[in-house]
This record gives sequence, structure tokens and C-alpha cells, in this order.
Amino acid sequence: MNTKFFNVALGIVLAATTLTASAQKSYTEGVISFPTEMRGNPAEVKEYFRADSISIIISFGAGTVKQLSTAKHDYLAVILDIPVMTLKKAAVATPAEIEEAMATLPTFSFSNTTETKQISGFNCTKVIAKENKSGKTYDIWITKDVTVPEIAMPYYYRTIGGFPVQFTMFQQGQEVSVTIKGISGDKAPAGTYSFSKDFEKVNSLAELNPGN
Repeated sequence: MNTKFFNVALGIVLAATTLTASAQKSYTEGVISFPTEMRGNPAEVKEYFRADSISIIISFGAGTVKQLSTAKHDYLAVILDIPVMTLKKAAVATPAEIEEAMATLPTFSFSNTTETKQISGFNCTKVIAKENKSGKTYDIWITKDVTVPEIAMPYYYRTIGGFPVQFTMFQQGQEVSVTIKGISGDKAPAGTYSFSKDFEKVNSLAELNPGN
């Protein structure tokens, strides 16, 4: 598997997160969706959530990459299903890998503004996020039209005061611009929060690269 492709795919699923417009609604479970690109080709991200866990699925052509994680941050699995490569492989992160991934996430200080606009049907307000280590600032647009379980929020924006609709996400040194397109209260299909026995299971993310 191309290492660059793997890093991009993993970066998207690990970071993840996001929302359709439904004013003043509270969701305890559902699915958040937004478009992205993978190697210049269109892809679709769906984040299924409930109070204790999330399942983030990236669909590109006939392939999918899925991440499973828990609200306690004590479990992380990445599942690749890429038929063109005859690849069906699932990796469960070690505690050390989870700790390392959490340690690389940025931390922010937030400053509210009075600037507002509508994005994807959401009433949004701009918040300026300043990264505590680099001092770099980012414009983050949040909404209070909806509420979701904390786990459905990008980890580094969970104290921002609303749900990020347009924002920058971070993974492995990369910055990706995200605009949420939709959220619904639909229940996840069977098997969304797990992977089946026909996947080859490995016991660390380091073993997920098909070259190993």
C-alpha cells in the first residue's frame, strides 16, 4: 500500500468529526457527514456517534477506511477494506499508540467574537482559536443550533462553546479544512461499531501497513 495514501487516510479518520442543519436540536446518537478528497478524488466521511463511541467511515470509490474509538480514549481500531487491493485488515492500537496519538493533538485558547454568518444552514459565530505552543490562530465557526455527545466533537475543540461547523482539523502535522454539511438522528446500521471476523486482525497500528 502506498505509504502516503495510508497516512492521508489514517489522518482523516483519526481526526475526525463534524454536522446537517436542524435548528435547536439535541442528538444523543446519529450521523454527521462532510465531503473530503483522497488523492485528489472525491470521498465522503460519515461519523456515526452515540454517547460512548464513534465510528468514522471514509468512502472512496469501492473502498472504505473506518475508525472505531471510545469516549474514554481507551480503544482505537482502524479498519481498511479496499477491494482493488484485495485488502481487508483491521488494527487495534496499543495503549502506547493511543497515548502517542493524544499527545500530538494541539491545545488551544479561545477568544469569542460577535461576527456571525450562516454555513450549511447553521447559525454560526466566529471564535478565534490560538494554538498554545505555536501561537498560530485559526478562525473557527461554531453553532449552538444543535448539541451532540462530547465524543462527536473534535477533541481539541471540546471547550470552544459550541459545535464546530467550519474549522481546521489536525493530524500527523497536517491541517485540513472542514465544512460540515449535515447531521441526522439516524441510527447506525448493524455492524457500524465493530468489524467482522473476515478481516485480518493485527495488534497495533504499526502492523496495519500492508507492506508489513
